[in-house]
Amino acid sequence: MLWSATARLSANPSPLHLPVSNQSITVFGKSKPSRVRCSHSRAMESNDDTSKAKGLSFDDFLSKKPYSPPTWASHLKPIPSHVFSLAHLPTPIHKWNLPNLPQNTEVWLKRDDLSGMQLSGNKVRKLEFLLAEAVAQGADCIITIGGIQSNHCRATAVAAKYLNLDSYLILRTSKLLVDKDPGLTGNLLVERFMGAHIQLISKEEYAKIGSVALTNVLKEQLLKEGRRPYVIPVGGSNSLGTWGYIEAMREIEEQLQIRSNRIKFDDIVVACGRFYSTQIFSLQSGNAFIVEFLMCLSYWLKDIFLVSFRLGFGYTSGGLAFLTLAKGLGYAINTSEELKFVKEVAAATGVVLDPVYSGKAAYGMMKDMAENPKKWEGRKVLFVHTGGLLGLFDKVDQMAPLVGNWQRMDVNESIPRKEGIGKMF
Repeated sequence: MLWSATARLSANPSPLHLPVSNQSITVFGKSKPSRVRCSHSRAMESNDDTSKAKGLSFDDFLSKKPYSPPTWASHLKPIPSHVFSLAHLPTPIHKWNLPNLPQNTEVWLKRDDLSGMQLSGNKVRKLEFLLAEAVAQGADCIITIGGIQSNHCRATAVAAKYLNLDSYLILRTSKLLVDKDPGLTGNLLVERFMGAHIQLISKEEYAKIGSVALTNVLKEQLLKEGRRPYVIPVGGSNSLGTWGYIEAMREIEEQLQIRSNRIKFDDIVVACGRFYSTQIFSLQSGNAFIVEFLMCLSYWLKDIFLVSFRLGFGYTSGGLAFLTLAKGLGYAINTSEELKFVKEVAAATGVVLDPVYSGKAAYGMMKDMAENPKKWEGRKVLFVHTGGLLGLFDKVDQMAPLVGNWQRMDVNESIPRKEGIGKMF
C-alpha cells in the first residue's frame, strides 16, 4: 500500500500493511550532435576533436558496467566494482549572470539540477553506485529514509523502479501530520506515482530512535515477509555513495580540459547537508578553495570523519575547505528573505534554485559578496546547483505573496469578435 493512517512506524510496529544581464551564456559539457559511436560506456566521443565531452549512447542508459576510478582516487578503498548509468551526464556548466557581483568576479554554474527530470539533482550520482551494489546482492526492494520532501527519497523511488525494484521510504514529518495522508505535493507526487511504500515517522520519534534503527526495523519486517531489502542510509551518504562525488569531480575536470581557453576556478561553492563532498573537491581541486554552506546541525561533522576514515582520505591535499553554517531558521525552513532571493534569481537569470540547499547556499554566497566584496573581487567561482526544484512546491503559501504579477487581459470592445473564430483545440 502507498499509505494509510495505520502505516505509522514505531519502535514496535504492527505488520506493514536582480536585473537581467545581456551577456550571452556560454555552455559547455555537452556532446555535439555529430557522428557518434555507441558502446557500453558513458563516454560518447565526437569526431570533432574540440568536443570530447561525455554523453549517453542509445544502449548506455540504465546499463551496468565495470568501474574504474580516476587515477587521483585510485588509492581510496574499497573501490566499487560496478556502476549503473542512471543520470543524464555530464551536466552542463555555464556562466551565471548574477547581478551585483563584486568587480571582475565571475560565477559559473554546474547544473546538477539537470541530471534528469525525475531524478534531478546530485543524489542520483550516489545512487548509481548504491543500486549497483543492491542489484549485485540480489535485492528485490530498497529501503531509505529522509524528510517528508526528501529529494534523495524521490530519486531513490524513481531509480529503483527503473531497475524493477520496489521502494520503501520512511519519511519524517510533523507529529500533527503523522497519522494523515501525506498528500501529493512536490516530491511526494513522484514517489507515490512510482508506487513507493510510504512509512511516516514523527520528528520526535525519529530524534529518539534514529535513522539506523528505523531502517533496521523495516528491514527485519520485510525479511520476515520473504523480501530481500537493501538499505540506503539518509541521503545515500556512506563511503560507497561518496564515489558519486568522486565521479562528479572527474566530470568537472574533464569538462574544463576540453575548453579552448582552459578556464580555472578560484573557488568552488556548494550547498551541503552531510558535506561529504568537501573531501572529494579538496582531493582534486588543485589550488581552488572549497566554500561549503552547511544546511544541517554541526553534530553531523563526525560523519565526515567516519566516512573519510573508511575510504582512506588524507587531510593534506591541495584544496582548502571553508565551512559556513547557512541553515538559517533550520533544515528545510525558510525566511521570507531567502524565498524572495530565490524568486529574484529566477527572474534575473532563468535559474530556479531549491529552498533547502542551493537556494540557501547562493543566498549565503551573495550576502558574503555584498558584505566582503574585496574578498571575492576578480575571482572565478564555480557554484554547484544540486537540484531540488520539487521542494519549492511545498513553499507555495510562502511564495504566493512574492509573485503576484498577473492580471486579466483587457481587450477593447472595438476588437472584432466572431463566434468560433478562436480555435481551442
